[in-house]
Amino acid sequence: MNRQEAKTWTGAGRIPCEFFLVRYVPDPVRGEFVNIGVLLREAGKPESATVRFTRDWSRVRCIDPDADTEMLEALEGELQRRLAEEDQPVMRTMNESFSQMVQVTIAKPSLAESMPAEMELLMRLHVESRKRESVARKSGRMAIHGRMRSEFERAGVWELMRKRIPASSYTQAGDTLKIDCGYRPNGVVRMFHAVSLDTDIDLAKVLAFSMDGLTKGFADKEGAKLDFAAIVQPLAALAGDAEREEQYSFARETMESKGIRVLTTERLPQLAEAAQRELRV
Repeated sequence: MNRQEAKTWTGAGRIPCEFFLVRYVPDPVRGEFVNIGVLLREAGKPESATVRFTRDWSRVRCIDPDADTEMLEALEGELQRRLAEEDQPVMRTMNESFSQMVQVTIAKPSLAESMPAEMELLMRLHVESRKRESVARKSGRMAIHGRMRSEFERAGVWELMRKRIPASSYTQAGDTLKIDCGYRPNGVVRMFHAVSLDTDIDLAKVLAFSMDGLTKGFADKEGAKLDFAAIVQPLAALAGDAEREEQYSFARETMESKGIRVLTTERLPQLAEAAQRELRV
């Protein structure tokens, strides 16, 4: 064993860290929970703390179908802001930032090769689902949504966008549809919604049905044109299954017939770059 191998084996040269797991607990009495995030910091350096939440809320919805994931996403950003701006103990910040349904574990030690690599490892070990194959169909839309959010975050525009936009503000009271995200450059409103054409055929029909009302609503209330994009998985993902390919084509044509742009996840980097330019980030 050479000197470098010896250092790696014994942990020498690694960064002493501690991490907290962030848990969603919809009913504290029952005690069921899902790990939704990790807070990581170098030992003895509270100012180094960084936090990350999951991008896939399917496990949360399994134990709480009515979970307010928009609130959880907002908590992530608020916590990161407070950790960066305030000089106070991590646990105090966590307790003041979170609602009763979100709890934080005690600190646990770890040794990191680098902080980013350790965060990836901890997320993979403690937060991301280990049963993705068994829930793949159920979480198809959320996987697309997660990728969409990641691309917009990478472009630095996610925090500037509106999220979970209620269609009822532009159609009529009682409309339960909420559009994933959108922004307005000049006189155009660009909206994006994740649709799994493997599992969400009915959602495709709902969006098509809603387009006339949304288009009119934005024109009447905001004096803006609507550019609506449904983000879907590539058809190649369903190759070999004739029935599912037929459903994919039906859903795509249904949405396009109402003026919805149907774009695959492969187009997300270009969409994010366009948003970056239009929002002047």
